[in-house]
Parts: sequence; C-alpha cells; structure tokens
Amino acid sequence: MKKEIVTDAVHRVPADLPPHQIMFYVYVLKSKKDMQLYVGSTNDLRKRFKEHNDGKIFSTKTRRPFELVYYEAYKSEKDARVRESNLKLRSRAFTQLKKRIENSVA
Repeated sequence: MKKEIVTDAVHRVPADLPPHQIMFYVYVLKSKKDMQLYVGSTNDLRKRFKEHNDGKIFSTKTRRPFELVYYEAYKSEKDARVRESNLKLRSRAFTQLKKRIENSVA
C-alpha cells in the first residue's frame, strides 16, 4: 500500500510525489451574484481563487463572490491551456463538462 501525505482535511497526495512538483489547474468558478460559470487556468489554485474573490481579476471583479465548483490538475501547462481553451471556445466540451458536474453547479 502506498504511503500518503495528508495536506489538509480533504486532499491527499502520494508520499513519493516530488515536494515541489508544480501542477497546472483548469478550474470552474460559479458566481454567487449572477450564478454564471467562469473557466480559467493557473498554477496556484488557492491564490487565484482568492484573487477572484478579492476583485483583483478584471474580467470577474463585478461578479463576486465565487465558489469553486470544479478543477482538473495537469503536469503540463500546455495541456491545461489547451483544455481551458477547449472549454472556452467549444461549447460542446463545456456542455459535456456541465452535464458531468450538474449537481455541483446547481
């Protein structure tokens, strides 16, 4: 059985993961103001989420507050950017994702 390191009450990472492995995230936020969804990407999800809710992101500052409803993690920044682009530009990809997470975005 692989050892795990508990990073907080919810997240667990394998013990053999390099301590400074950088991951890239594609995330979906839901505005509590207008109930609309926003897709973005970052290499520091906690920081970016805080920036959105603090009004530091121009494209979302009028739609605060937000809740994080979904994210995907990638080792490759390019993979994360391609996925973000697909979700933003291809309505079918975003529609399929919303169906998968329909209870989270309700």
